[in-house]
Amino acid sequence: MTGPVTKRSFSLPQDVAERLEHEPNASAYVVDAVRARMRAEDLDAELARRGMTVSAEGRARARAQRAQVEQDWSPGRRAALRERSRRAAQEMVEGADRQAPAA
Repeated sequence: MTGPVTKRSFSLPQDVAERLEHEPNASAYVVDAVRARMRAEDLDAELARRGMTVSAEGRARARAQRAQVEQDWSPGRRAALRERSRRAAQEMVEGADRQAPAA
């Protein structure tokens, strides 16, 4: 962690406390978990801003579809698709960078 920090004290359920006991840096683990939640909330807000509402039912359907794909597809097939998606996203970003007017 960089920058100023604030010390907090929390009451935790036993299972969570036991999990954190196994972490070499429990504070960093908690920070990562909270930041992941913050990113998810930011994404939900951005989708809502664009007129797309994320519902509990929609999340459940997406989880079920993902589970089905993970069951049906081999790890190699999933890895190849992830790599193609990553490359396509990178090309989109690079294309947008090339099209942006110089400041």
